[in-house]
Amino acid sequence: MTYDILLALIAFAFVSSITPGPNNLMLMASGANFGFRRTIPHMLGIGLGFTVMVLLVGTGLAQMFDRYQISHTVLKAASVLYLLYLAWKIAHAAPASGAKAKGDPMTFLQAAAFQWVNPKAWTMALTATTVYTPDHTLQAIVIVAVVFGAVNLPSVSTWTVLGQQMARILTNPRRLVMFNWTMAALLVASLYPVLLSN
Repeated sequence: MTYDILLALIAFAFVSSITPGPNNLMLMASGANFGFRRTIPHMLGIGLGFTVMVLLVGTGLAQMFDRYQISHTVLKAASVLYLLYLAWKIAHAAPASGAKAKGDPMTFLQAAAFQWVNPKAWTMALTATTVYTPDHTLQAIVIVAVVFGAVNLPSVSTWTVLGQQMARILTNPRRLVMFNWTMAALLVASLYPVLLSN
């Protein structure tokens, strides 16, 4: 991998990791409802889960999806259903007056597994392994995965901190309910490109 391709990869990894998507919206909601410390397993699950996903996609999993077209439909249906379920959980996470937030933050394993039904994660992994590994060697795929792993953690931490800081304004249960419903609506809206794709 040349130096120019590496720089382009780092830029792509940063922009795709820091921009809004299902992971970041859920982290912001988790930061607001549960705080930074309780959201750490969720953040680590995203970082490691996506890194493993890039490695597996780059080493041949993408070819399986090309070979069996039905897998695209199954993955899309699973993604939509699971994101709708998560949106419902976010919308109902707000506590009753004076109570703690309902539910628990996403665990490490749940967050890592979520990458496999996250439409944005699939787009990022497929794009990165196609565009930035032109020779498609194992070394290039590992570099792509490591770059995403390094860039991802600060990016997802930013969204959790943003949610945690918003919690200061969300001390009123009514405002917290409105915030959670807004986050749930944005999560559902993030499905729009998925539903339009073939």
